[in-house]
Amino acid sequence: MSKSNNYLAIIEKIFFSHYQEGMREFEFNRTEIGVMATELGVDIPKNLGDVIYSVRYRIDLPEKIVNTAEAGYEWIISGVKRAGYKFHQVKMNRVVPRDDLVTIKIPDATPEIIERYALSDEQALLAKVRYNRLIDTFLGITASSLQNHLRTTVKGVGQIEIDEIYVAVDKYGRQFVIPVQAKGGNDKHAVVQTKQDILCCAEKFPQLICKAVSAQFMADNKIAMFELVVQDDEVKIVDEKHYLLVSASNITDGDIIQYSQLAKP
Repeated sequence: MSKSNNYLAIIEKIFFSHYQEGMREFEFNRTEIGVMATELGVDIPKNLGDVIYSVRYRIDLPEKIVNTAEAGYEWIISGVKRAGYKFHQVKMNRVVPRDDLVTIKIPDATPEIIERYALSDEQALLAKVRYNRLIDTFLGITASSLQNHLRTTVKGVGQIEIDEIYVAVDKYGRQFVIPVQAKGGNDKHAVVQTKQDILCCAEKFPQLICKAVSAQFMADNKIAMFELVVQDDEVKIVDEKHYLLVSASNITDGDIIQYSQLAKP
């Protein structure tokens, strides 16, 4: 079987070794991944965490698992402690770009050498956001990248990874921490990751205002930017903008006039 099929078989076996009809949540341990792989007769993944990452963000859960969720709900996997996880049901909640928003052209400041050698959609997207200061443009604050792929632990959650984290200041002197998710290729926005990013910032940077952002590649090289919050245990969209990086000569006087009208109160 392919690696993805192996992962799905392992997750399905873990799920049904715990699940009983009517359950809405249960915990399991990372060590069960290797145990179930052995029982299935497949190779034990070298990186056990990659199994969880894949079914969170890259591939859909097996249909047998999906079908056990209550109507209007879906299963997600959250971290609960070091090397521990929890299956639990949440309301179906999708963060996808709208198709009725105007596209805003931004002069492309991405170095050509970055364009040439970027190795993955996620890394390319993070680089474009960083070099074109899209966090500043989107949120209207002055932001600086603190660290990318920040791996840390959060109390009650366990190990998490934030794609990139920024710190920022506004004209009033208020300071912010901005966890950024980058979604490209087949990766999907995950509600659980936004919740964990916000919890991490509250724990590590309690004095700063947290603004959670997600950046996502769209068709035609557009970049969708979302500001997100958690409300009633669901992730909600505060703001959404779509940007297109182009050469300065491709931004017309008509575009500039249109953007001036968009900014009017």
